[in-house]
Amino acid sequence: MDFGIWRAADGTWQLWSCIRKTKEAGSTRLFYGWEADDLLEARWRARGIAMRADPKYGETPGGMQAPYVVKEGGRYIMFYGDWVNICLAESEDGKTFTRRLTPEGRAGRFSEGPNANTRDAMVIRHGDRWICYYTAHPGGKGAVYARTSTDLENWSESRIVAKGAPGYDERFAAECPFVVELTPGEFYLFYTQAYGRNPKTTVLFSRDPLDFGGENIRERVVTELAVAAPEVFQVNGEWFIASVRRAYDGIELAPLKWSERGRVSE
Repeated sequence: MDFGIWRAADGTWQLWSCIRKTKEAGSTRLFYGWEADDLLEARWRARGIAMRADPKYGETPGGMQAPYVVKEGGRYIMFYGDWVNICLAESEDGKTFTRRLTPEGRAGRFSEGPNANTRDAMVIRHGDRWICYYTAHPGGKGAVYARTSTDLENWSESRIVAKGAPGYDERFAAECPFVVELTPGEFYLFYTQAYGRNPKTTVLFSRDPLDFGGENIRERVVTELAVAAPEVFQVNGEWFIASVRRAYDGIELAPLKWSERGRVSE
């Protein structure tokens, strides 16, 4: 399911994915890793189980969700969900991560509440601050949230930047947010409403990275894609999109072409 792709210090590509329905206690989820020397290798090398939830750090058993990695100050910082909180881990080489704990010895940094399933964090740098996007469904109402920080440790209060698309389960219609600043001041939010045989990801446009329409997303829609949980990134001037396969049996990668911004017909 949800995954992260990044380049380690030795130049290899790393992919960690949330694996569901394992024999792990609790919510059955853990992180499994793969590695490749070239992004376009067809079969990446399996590295095995990469991380498990650990209750002694306040994590929910089997609750590991959606790893995402940024590089800051020569270190790799991983954001991930533990079913309730967004947590942090860090690494010097981008391959072996240890939890970055609070003074109280907990991995979690913030949450939308114990029953909101706060998850799917991704982070961008904008000016002098970081923006962390994530999803949660307090009260059964899913949305994309954002918080800001100057140091990746202390975070602002949350705000809703986009609600889920109409016609889908409200709890899960705003999953896996991923934001790209294509040109300065032009932001695109990719977020998923459906997985499996008929996946759907909606793309919204905004000039404000903290406002993609709130409840009025229809005005911001530029396209819909038949993919789930996408990550979008550029390598050597070329754009790629990675997503969860429709049979839930792996991750697939494709070239991505940007075209003139349009609007989906209603």
